[in-house]
Amino acid sequence: MKIHLLAISALLALTVSACGDDAAKNAEATKAAAEAAQKVDEAARKAGAAVGAAAETAKEAGKEAVAATKEAGKEAVEATKEAGKEIVVKAADATKEAAEATKEAADRTKAAVGK
Repeated sequence: MKIHLLAISALLALTVSACGDDAAKNAEATKAAAEAAQKVDEAARKAGAAVGAAAETAKEAGKEAVAATKEAGKEAVEATKEAGKEIVVKAADATKEAAEATKEAADRTKAAVGK
């Protein structure tokens, strides 16, 4: 792309120089073309640097997203484990209460039958 712009700048400089008879005009046109080519080159460098910075930023954001996803997955697994433990404890408590209630009912039944 730079080569095309340089070629166009040179062509413009030649065209301008061919149109005028003054050597000063030719020198000025050549200087303007060189300055334009330099500005194009600087703009291309800045654009390249911006693209590189954007790519690096996207790469870092991707890494952060992966890390956040992994952390969220670990937290979900831990929460599931804790919930499972709570369910087991609650089920054990409910079973114990049911056993106690059954024993009390059996004791009442024995007392009622024994009378």
